[in-house]
Amino acid sequence: MPVATMPPHRHAPGLSARSGGLRRVAQRLLVLAAAAAVGAGMLTAPVQAAPSVDEIEAQIDKQWEQLEPTIEQYNKVRAQLKVNRKKSGDLQKKIEPLALQSQLALNRVGDLASRYYISGPSHDIGALLVSAKPDTLTEQLTVLDRLAAQERKEVEGVLAVRAKYDGQKQKLDALIVTQTKQQNDLAAKKKQIDAEIKRLEAALPKTTVKTEGCPTINGVVNAAAQKAIKTACQQVGDPYVWGATGPNSFDCSGLTQYAYKAAGISLTHHTGDQWHEGKAISRADARPGDLVFFFSDLHHVGLYLGNDKMVHAPRAGKPVQVASINYMPVAGFRRPG
Repeated sequence: MPVATMPPHRHAPGLSARSGGLRRVAQRLLVLAAAAAVGAGMLTAPVQAAPSVDEIEAQIDKQWEQLEPTIEQYNKVRAQLKVNRKKSGDLQKKIEPLALQSQLALNRVGDLASRYYISGPSHDIGALLVSAKPDTLTEQLTVLDRLAAQERKEVEGVLAVRAKYDGQKQKLDALIVTQTKQQNDLAAKKKQIDAEIKRLEAALPKTTVKTEGCPTINGVVNAAAQKAIKTACQQVGDPYVWGATGPNSFDCSGLTQYAYKAAGISLTHHTGDQWHEGKAISRADARPGDLVFFFSDLHHVGLYLGNDKMVHAPRAGKPVQVASINYMPVAGFRRPG
């Protein structure tokens, strides 16, 4: 008996349905994946180039424009606060004896009141009252009233002066509280701006050097040169002294020796030797931190800062300073290390 079979192009109904469902699921997944990829591309922010040195410097300048007025306002408030605290202290010194004086006067009035109006007259006064004639008694009572009135008048005078000083001191103390808050607020603002300036300075490239006494220097050749530049620039203003190698005075080769010693590189205190102790560098390839020599006999040397500038110890009567390398004939450049 022949076995019935299904045509080769037909499939079981259940299998066909499952296959169609899988295809639809796969298509949906592909659509979702594509949408996610598009969304991710739209959300991805474009990569921004790091700010240049000039841009960072401009941001630092902007922060400084805010910082300097804050510093001056802080100085103003601090000066006023110092004056007002002294005034308050002086008033307190005046108030303290008045408080004692008024208390003593009040004690005397209280004593009189106690003796003559509450406890009765004392033994001496009692004897006087018993033996005295009417006219004398009247006179004595009048004297007692006058004494009490005088004490009251003294107390009133002292209390009036004290109230005046107390009022002045209260106003000063309230002003001191306000100014103290202003000072603290300004100090906090200064701290915040200082932190932002330090953050911006930290963002400067490692090949950039910022040192008091010198301009901002870019393209420093290496870490040793960076340290030497910072050290030399910190000496700006120190006097020239023949044969001196620091720390407070220098001659030209003494300054370069001192600067590179701080960077861990030993140079001889002599321009001719320093010429031979470094690697020859062309002027076109010279970088901040190189040594620049002058005259055919190499009798002067400075620390190159780039842009035709150097820091050097020029001569007697002129302190360590930043100057152009072009005012003397350049003999060449050398790179220590």
